[in-house]
Amino acid sequence: MMKMRKFGKAGIEVSEIGMGCRAIGGNKHGNSYGPTDDETSLATVRKALEMGCTFFDTSDVFGHGHSEELLGAALKGVRDKVFIATGVGNDFYGPRPKRNFTPLYIGFALNKSLERLRTDYIDLYQLQNPTVRMLQRGDILAHMNAHKEIGQIRHYGVSINRPDEGMAALESGPPDALQIPYSILRSEGWERVFALAQEKGCAIIAREPLANGYLTGKYDGSEEFPEGDVRRGLKEVDRQARTTTAARLKDVLEIPGERTLAQAAIRFALKPDAVTAVIPGAKTPAQVKENLGASDCPEVTDEEMKSIEAILRTQT
Repeated sequence: MMKMRKFGKAGIEVSEIGMGCRAIGGNKHGNSYGPTDDETSLATVRKALEMGCTFFDTSDVFGHGHSEELLGAALKGVRDKVFIATGVGNDFYGPRPKRNFTPLYIGFALNKSLERLRTDYIDLYQLQNPTVRMLQRGDILAHMNAHKEIGQIRHYGVSINRPDEGMAALESGPPDALQIPYSILRSEGWERVFALAQEKGCAIIAREPLANGYLTGKYDGSEEFPEGDVRRGLKEVDRQARTTTAARLKDVLEIPGERTLAQAAIRFALKPDAVTAVIPGAKTPAQVKENLGASDCPEVTDEEMKSIEAILRTQT
């Protein structure tokens, strides 16, 4: 049974494991995880719903709106039972993609997202990777508040990549939520962010808990990813390191019949008290079944944490 967690100080709860919807955007515009089939994508979202997932995270840039369109179609009729997060900041509407956080653009992009998602409000609207300087200025967060006041968004957040960006966001708002990259392979340096987020009642959303799929343990290092797949850009040395580390982690974390490596990785990302939800991506019903099944899996123990630390030390 899916467990629920409090969403910061908002007074609501969301499923502790959500569905990251980047992959279902497809491969047409890159920034993807390879080709997809729309019927399979719709079935994947519906499988997540069936398993108790209430948190769906997407972005307007995923498939240049296609992920949002599919999500809107799949969630038709159950809008009031789910929590939808989407993002803004990657302007793909012009002849050349660019970063854009102007008030005019955010208003325009928000209305486009509402249309594609078939809704009149977004539960969590996230600025995607603004600079530290933008966050420190504070005016961009004030603009998000304006959309919150008129009901177009219920909460606003910031999706960032580094701890210093997280601290800047928390110190100059704070937002209702922070989305961070957090996994066994990328967990260092977030302690201060977690502590301040809890102090301020800010939800933490952990993305990429499976490290672009490498923490499923299904890769052997020989894979050739298609054009547009984000893993294609990884250096060969990084691919091999991830593959080797995943194999060693599998030996200590997989419990046959009880917990796969992927499920252990998701449980790892859920371990910090500050984390509200983890949003592993999925392209198929089978993947979402494994991901969401982690809510019922054994926790990662303190002894296993020591084994993880030992493995990571030998890989650096």
